[in-house]
Amino acid sequence: MERLTERLKGIGTPDEAAAQRAQERWDNIAKPLRSLGRLEQAVVRIAGITGSENVVLDKRCVVPMCADNGVVAQGVTQTGSEVTAVVTKNFARGDSSVCCMARSVHADVIPVDIGVQTDIEEPGVWNRKVMYGTNDMTQSPAMSREQAEDAILVGMDVVRQLAQDGYQVIATGEMGIGNTTTSAAVASVLLGVPPKTVTGTGAGLSNEGLRRKIAAIEKAIALHRPDPSDPIDVLSKVGGLDIAGMIGTYLGGALYRVPVLIDGVISAVAALLACRICPACHAFMLPTHVSKEPAGQMLLDALQFQPLLTCEMCLGEGTGAVAALALLDVALAVYHGMCTFEETDIEKYEVLK
Repeated sequence: MERLTERLKGIGTPDEAAAQRAQERWDNIAKPLRSLGRLEQAVVRIAGITGSENVVLDKRCVVPMCADNGVVAQGVTQTGSEVTAVVTKNFARGDSSVCCMARSVHADVIPVDIGVQTDIEEPGVWNRKVMYGTNDMTQSPAMSREQAEDAILVGMDVVRQLAQDGYQVIATGEMGIGNTTTSAAVASVLLGVPPKTVTGTGAGLSNEGLRRKIAAIEKAIALHRPDPSDPIDVLSKVGGLDIAGMIGTYLGGALYRVPVLIDGVISAVAALLACRICPACHAFMLPTHVSKEPAGQMLLDALQFQPLLTCEMCLGEGTGAVAALALLDVALAVYHGMCTFEETDIEKYEVLK
């Protein structure tokens, strides 16, 4: 934890003056005050993160963290682990759901192999492999504490590189067969609720498959007794490398002052772990949508976030976060393009008490 702790010392707080200037800009636009609601709040938040009221998100990307999960051996998924490698390659080839959506909002897709069980030889995939998949958490801890920390640091280093490359906003994403099992296990521990409360069918399971999934989570938690007050302990015992990489993405966003968008339930689990590791990083992340998975709303409540979108999405890959980029675009169109009260004959609205 020492290496990570040293890195986290560089995380500061948002620029409140820049956020205030952004709010003043909104309040001077010739429209009813605060009438774009959470869209206005998102722009103000980004101004605070970046330190400038001139909010520009022209260069954007989604970063799917790709990794396999040993718990798949327990029959908790409809497909085999080999699908993780296939989809990871498809990300780089532009042939996945999130790629189609990303093209529509001019976002780059940058897949990171942080723990796929096979070597990925595909141009465009960033090789940052920590392990060839995690261990089966029903038999042993998913990974060691050191491996968990290594994976978090990978995520932070990815953000550092992206910031150097000029990216102005990062959408989180993931790919890993079995990761709705690991994320449900982590959510169960962090939220203090039974596994069955936070476990859904993921990419598609029969009733019997769902029972196996819940049983696997219950067994892993009973075997390892992860400590909810120690987020690295929880991550290493019942989490996944993709989750660890996304934790690093959030922490890196806070360190390098790049806004990071939370995607669905797996991404939200990572966001909650990141906040438990470093509460200051909460101010540098933004919610996008609420996942259809059982833990979706519970995790946003724990994070004290309200979503921009409620579409009953549960696809993963970063699709919800990418969809929210379109909303940020329309918000910024008004923010930068709409005339002010001074430029019209409309009397300025006032905040009434």
